[in-house]
Order: sequence, then C-alpha cells, then structure tokens
Amino acid sequence: MGDKIPLERIDDNRWRIPRRYNDAMNVSGIVYADSELIEMILNDNALQQVANVATLPGIVGHSLGMPDIHWGYGFPVGGVAATDAEKGVVSPGGIGFDINCGVRLLATDLLRDQIKGSIDRLADELYRNLPSGVGGDGMRLLNETEMREVMVRGAEWAVDEGYGTAADLEVTEENGRLAGARPEAVSRQAVLRGMKQLGSLGSGNHFCEVQVVDHIYDEKAAEALGLAQKGQVVVTIHCGSRGFGHQVAEDYIKLAESKQQQYGFHLVDRQLACLPLQSEEGQAYLGAMACGANFAWANRQLLMHGVRQAFSSVFGRKARPKDMPMVYDVCHNIAKMEEYEINGEMKRVCVHRKGATRAFPAGHPAVPEKYRAVGQPVLIPGDMGRYSFMLVGAPGSMEQSFGSCCHGAGRRLSRTAAKKAVGSKQLLEMLEKKGIAIRVHSKNLLAEEAPQAYKDAQQVVNVVHNAGLASLVVRLKPIIVVKG
Repeated sequence: MGDKIPLERIDDNRWRIPRRYNDAMNVSGIVYADSELIEMILNDNALQQVANVATLPGIVGHSLGMPDIHWGYGFPVGGVAATDAEKGVVSPGGIGFDINCGVRLLATDLLRDQIKGSIDRLADELYRNLPSGVGGDGMRLLNETEMREVMVRGAEWAVDEGYGTAADLEVTEENGRLAGARPEAVSRQAVLRGMKQLGSLGSGNHFCEVQVVDHIYDEKAAEALGLAQKGQVVVTIHCGSRGFGHQVAEDYIKLAESKQQQYGFHLVDRQLACLPLQSEEGQAYLGAMACGANFAWANRQLLMHGVRQAFSSVFGRKARPKDMPMVYDVCHNIAKMEEYEINGEMKRVCVHRKGATRAFPAGHPAVPEKYRAVGQPVLIPGDMGRYSFMLVGAPGSMEQSFGSCCHGAGRRLSRTAAKKAVGSKQLLEMLEKKGIAIRVHSKNLLAEEAPQAYKDAQQVVNVVHNAGLASLVVRLKPIIVVKG
C-alpha cells in the first residue's frame, strides 16, 4: 500500500518516490501535494500506481502524480507519463475509458443580480436541452456517414452542421480536431454506441454548471479571458466521449493484454498493458483514440449549442456566440505527441495525461493567439457545493511536468463511501440552502458526487500555483447544477 512507499520530500509542494523502491522502476516518481493532501493520498493506492507507471518501457523524465491524484485503472487518475516516441509505448489504461473527457467554459455579459429571478426557469430549460443519464441518447442521432465525419473532423463537423461558429474552434484545444484519426481502427460496436449518443452529458461526475465569478486573482489574465467582472455569469460543461470512447478503450485494453507476452513485456500490473508506439497495434490505438477525442469535442460543441439555446429562450436573446462567447475547451484524458527538453536534449515523446490538463505557458505557439500573452486557459472543476477555478499555464509546467497540471479536485471518498456518508435527500437540502439549484437525472446517484466526496479544490489549485505549473486567475461558484 501507499504508506509503505519511501516518500522523500523535495519541497513544500513535491515528493519523490525513489527508484530504489522497486528495481523495475525506470524513472523516479514525483507527486505534487502539500502536507495535508499527501496524508489523504497515502490512504489511497495511487502512490503505488505512480511507482508502477515508472516501470513502463521507454518512460522518460518522471512518473508524475498531480495533487488531485486518486486510484484509477492502471494509471492513477491525476497521472502524467511521457514515453520515448521511438522506443516507448502507449498504454490505453493511461488515457482511460472516457477518452477526451474535458471541460468547456462559456462567458456571458450577464451578472448574477440580473438572472436571480430566472434561476429555476433557466435550470429547467438547461435540463430539457441537455440529454443526460447512463446510456442516454444524444441531441443528434447519426447515420454511419455522419459518424465517420465526426470521428475524423470532431468539433469542425459540428460547426459546419450549425452548432456554433469557427470562433469556437479557435479556442478549443487542437482546434477541436486531433490529427491522425483512423475510423477503420474503431470497432463496429464502438461506432454503434457512438451513433446514438452525440450531444449528451452522460452521468457520474459529468455536469453542466452555471457559475458566477466569485474572486479574481489576476486581473490582467482575467481581462484577457473575458472574465474580469465579479458576479459575472459563466457556464461550464464537463463530459467526454460517452460509450463510444469507453468501447474504444475496452477494445484496445483487451488487445494490449493479449499481446504482452509477444512483445516481451513483464509488467508489474496487468492494467498497465501497453503497445509499442511504432507497432501496427500501437498506431491503430492512437488512430482510434483520435476518433474518440474528436467525438468528445463534437459532443461538447453540441451541448454548448444547447446551453446557448437555453439562455436565448429564458432571457429573450438571440443564441449568438457573441452573447455567450466560448472561453476555452481543454481535455484531460488523452495521449499527445509533443516535444520537451529532457536531460538537455529535445525529445519527441508520447505524453499520457489521465485526469491531467495541458497547461502551456504564455508564448507557446499552441496557445490561441488571443491568449498567448497570458498563457493557455486551464479549467479546473471542483465540486458542486463549493467552487471551480480558471488558471493559465505557467513556465514551470514545461520544465517539470510535460506541460501538465491537475484536472479537478480529485476524489477522497469512493462512490460507495460517499453514499454511506450522505443521503441524496439530505444533500439536495444542503445544496438548496446554499442557493444552488439542482437538476439531476438520477437522485440515487447524486450522493456519489457529494462535495465531501472530493478534496478541497482550493487546496489542489494552490499546490499547482505554488509549484509553478499554472497560475490562478479566477474562482467560480455554482448557482445551477445539471447532472445525469
């Protein structure tokens, strides 16, 4: 278990798992946490998983754990690892089952006081417009030709179909389309699942929240992001690739498991099953994963259209993007081919981000031009009872963490433990007392997402801010939560 791992403190925000812990480790582990968070992390098996990831063939730098880290499939959620592009591997479990789960933020020109009489009506309209729930159908049922287009073109397809504008693509990571998509590498079962679900939230920790700007840390960056007014109303969407991405992951995890002996891999955990990046199977997975990522971007594009329509309906405004501009869309379950300086040499690597967000600093060419002076927006959802955050990437991310930081608050209680800690009725009453309107597809599942099931997001973002991975810009507080 994690408490047997010989942790070495590096500074106030970092801890090292030395290579001597396990002879199979090719690199050391680095975990980002303060003294209080590390105690929570020690109660989980996530540190063992950081050490396990360090044994992957071709891993470079360090196996990394972010402050929101918790136990996951093979990799911890909140894990980052980079493998050599030529000699390394890709591990489907290191991206996870919800390929390109991510977060999208829209701004408005409305203030909280202007909408206070319309909260319930807006909540109802959002709930009607955004399909949710386990296995639920989406806003747009696709035929096979359309599904192929979505897999290849992502959010660009959705914009061409009338769901938003080209301005939305400019502020989406990868412009909403990951190159290298290979529909032929995706199973028939995955395609059939995806055709029904485009434009749906799903369930679990996925949500749409109406929030207000509660605190501004950096006025210059807040101004650049269009979030400079306290009390300003914004909307956050958090979801991914639904059953489509899940099926892609399942298919390739099974394939990888069946090939470990053939590749001569003797892994410490079968859930780390991986494929050489340069192998036919490794390339097929990357192509299928790109299809999953593109589906997720199209999915969030449709959901955003539904949000704009809801605001238009309630406030009698046109659903024009200029009235509700998209600030940014970032993904946090993906593998990307990127270049970093490692031991004084520029190397091309495959960066696995599982429950971790890209956090490129000011000046980076991948940051949209309108934000390049301040850095890439980094969206960090917290929990539905407290707050979420907007940060921007900082130079330390390129030096320390392969351009990455945390992705959320991170669970501190399992779903089962959360349900034992609080009942759904009690939780609804508690949230209503805080002035948060809840619309939920399944009240039975609500307690799994109770605020107490999560770490304090403020603590988590303070660590990445203090470690120099990303810089705090604004804090957001929820007033409406729509969930599956």
